Amino acid sequence: METNDVFNDDPSDVVIRETVCKTILNNSALGDYSLNCYTGCTHRCAYCYARFMQRFHPHAESWGTFVDVKINAVEVLKRQLRRATPGDVFVSSACDGWQPVESQYRLTRRCCELLLERGFQVNVLTKSAAVLSDMDIFAGRTARIGVTVTTLDEHLRKLWEPGASDIEQRWQVIATAHRMNLKTSVMFGPLLPKLSDDQNTLDAMLQRAGDMHIDAIWVDAMNPRPRVWAAVAELLRKEFPELSAYYRKILFDPTVRAQYLGELRARIALATQRAKLTDRVGACM
Repeated sequence: METNDVFNDDPSDVVIRETVCKTILNNSALGDYSLNCYTGCTHRCAYCYARFMQRFHPHAESWGTFVDVKINAVEVLKRQLRRATPGDVFVSSACDGWQPVESQYRLTRRCCELLLERGFQVNVLTKSAAVLSDMDIFAGRTARIGVTVTTLDEHLRKLWEPGASDIEQRWQVIATAHRMNLKTSVMFGPLLPKLSDDQNTLDAMLQRAGDMHIDAIWVDAMNPRPRVWAAVAELLRKEFPELSAYYRKILFDPTVRAQYLGELRARIALATQRAKLTDRVGACM
């Protein structure tokens, strides 16, 4: 991928570069395809797994402070769609397609329009209420609108996901999708150990999903993905120093992790049963 520096005048000091990609619709384990119009994301989630992208696209800037904009995404997608077999497309797997820069470039919107016109199913997963401005393109189409919810506590959300939309705004995305007769989904995760993985919180999460008649639900534990620990450890050091050793153990000690995951699965199963959602909760962790 070739890059060209464009500007760095965002008040939050985000570096935005326009880039050129060779492909935009790629095979994915999360569906038939995935589509990412950006590399990098300014939601700045401490646990973001997409940091692994820096292994393939090194940046001097830290994760969360840069975005590479694939300015030829629409043209490349048009070319790929000449041969691609229609299927499910996950939007987005390595960034948030509706992060703030999308309001300027509108690449995710334009690519979704093309996919829907060609008979593909678009499965959205976002932490941004900005997707509400694009609901018109999904109306009457084969699409599923989903949000990620890591915690129900807005204070915790601000610490762990400072650039993302607040929790109630995400629920509003789901409510709007239902009013438009669109399928919906929610990803609860990664659950924050000792902060959003207790039984009461899980009960509240699953009950909210049931009350909102969400069609598909997934629950995920925090995982030791590449480059994640440094950011998580820094947040814990500042805000929850008493949890630092515990997090390290459940992420990196195989015995402790196995026990933790077993207990977490049991809590999730109980919350699922209580909310009467056993037919909607997919494979967890």
